[in-house]
Amino acid sequence: MNHSLFTSLRRLIDEAITFDDLSSAYKFAREGEQKALIMECAGEVMYFRAQFAIIEGFFEEALTLLRKALVFNPTDGAAYNDIALCMIELGRIEEVCEFFDQGIAVEPDYATIHHNKGWFLNKIAQHEEALVCFQRALELEPSRAVTYENMADAYELLGCMPEAIAAYKQAISCLKGEFAPIREQLEQEVLRLEYA
Repeated sequence: MNHSLFTSLRRLIDEAITFDDLSSAYKFAREGEQKALIMECAGEVMYFRAQFAIIEGFFEEALTLLRKALVFNPTDGAAYNDIALCMIELGRIEEVCEFFDQGIAVEPDYATIHHNKGWFLNKIAQHEEALVCFQRALELEPSRAVTYENMADAYELLGCMPEAIAAYKQAISCLKGEFAPIREQLEQEVLRLEYA
């Protein structure tokens, strides 16, 4: 992610997918593809085309496009991140951490990859390792509501209820206004833990 326009569009796609706004994700991917074609950035064209495949659930196709993107830009941490996520969708979990780690090695300041690795580790019951990843993501991007939410889940699974409540509250404070239903859901989680 070397060009600020592409970086911005990638963040918008990530946020839209995270909050299940696939029509916005598709719109941002289309804009990215068009700009990349105009600017003759082949790696970016492949990356944004992979986003269409991911949105539509064609994960094998997305893998092919992401690998092509890496040929043009081997330091694209987001491409490694998305390969790892496609591997999860395809049930190839033994390769997932390898791709997250490759992405972190080439783009260590990319918060999303740290977050996603933490999310994956939490799902496979490596909660303490997940918390390390979430902490790194928050060092890089302190207002990532979704990271605080996932951190709360990890703390709860570890039995650390005060920390889980604090993380949920931090997630709520980071949410933008358009995410009112998510805010309400997180407030319910806080109440559930406070009165458990």
